[in-house]
Amino acid sequence: MQLAQRLNRITESQTIRMTKLGRELKAKGIDVIDLSIGEPDFDTPAPIKEAAKKALDEGYTHYPPVPGYPELRKAIAEKLKKENHWEVSPEQIVVSNGAKQAIANVMLSLLDPGDEVIIPTPYWVSYADITKLAEGTPVFIHCGFEQQYKLRPEQLEKAITAKTKAIIYSSPSNPTGALYSKEELAALAEVLRHHPQVFIISDEIYEYINYVGKHESITQFQDLIPRIIVINGFSKGFAMTGWRLGYSVSPLPIAKACDTIQGQFTSGANAFAQRGALFALESNRDACQHMVNAFRERRDFLVKALQSIPGLRFHVPEGAFYLFPEVKSYFGKSDGQQVIQNADDLAMYLLNNAYVSTVTGSAFGEPDCIRLSYANSLDKLQQAVERIQKALKALH
Repeated sequence: MQLAQRLNRITESQTIRMTKLGRELKAKGIDVIDLSIGEPDFDTPAPIKEAAKKALDEGYTHYPPVPGYPELRKAIAEKLKKENHWEVSPEQIVVSNGAKQAIANVMLSLLDPGDEVIIPTPYWVSYADITKLAEGTPVFIHCGFEQQYKLRPEQLEKAITAKTKAIIYSSPSNPTGALYSKEELAALAEVLRHHPQVFIISDEIYEYINYVGKHESITQFQDLIPRIIVINGFSKGFAMTGWRLGYSVSPLPIAKACDTIQGQFTSGANAFAQRGALFALESNRDACQHMVNAFRERRDFLVKALQSIPGLRFHVPEGAFYLFPEVKSYFGKSDGQQVIQNADDLAMYLLNNAYVSTVTGSAFGEPDCIRLSYANSLDKLQQAVERIQKALKALH
């Protein structure tokens, strides 16, 4: 069967693949501990669920407007003004079926064949493939361990060419948990001021999962606002992954383009889910803070536990719920049956021998690392560490 050539440009999401492999082992009766998936293990807060149930009873079962209900877009705009000190009109907001679709809408709206998108590595797995689907060219900038996996201004300056159309990054970061400080963002902003053709796509989906203080966004640099696009959503901070609700905030011409594209792909996001999201935004953030407190406790446990395992080095995450240890000291070692050549091998070794599901760092553009999600209970994390420690000790 002759399939479209575009399929040759992309690969299966490794996070989804590892989760799928773990589920296959679980289906065989094996007790797999899942540290691969980027999903809060908390259930959606009950009042949000009740708001969606109420919306069903009130008749929110029909097609919603493509860019989202006006009330929800207005609430997002009010959230941005109150929490981020950024004034936008509701018309600049497009509610989508998850933040992933919001990114796809933006890339399809911006990119022509050959346009370049700068992607600092490590990066979230789908940035590159969505860029390729939109016929753009990813330009990777390696940001190593010594720079805490964060982009430096001199690297950005060097990477920009006449073909550069956009830069996309996340803060808090998936997969590293790193945050850009106000000073670091200011240094990047200074470079971008000299390149007015470059759009700035800031993925802030982990905004609420922050362990060190106030969320810092590139939107605070007002002169860049006409080129800034923010991606956000409800999956992480509100534990609403299955609801599939994200949004983009962009200059009005781009928002209108996203509206047009989404109208041809999916139309509007789930009607009653949007009403639940509206309730979430208009409520206090107590449930969010409860989750952050739990994630911080788990982070602290995992950091201390993994520090006792020889050959791992990592930075303490400042946000999100991932640890991203460098594991290259295990490359070339063997348990007598399998030689670990790279992080891909190590992730599969841990899955098949320790029954702990992780994700290879190569999926994020950093082949010397693996990603561990601590969106799991402390009990499960303790068991996972014991299994990992035993499996790594068997490698010589």
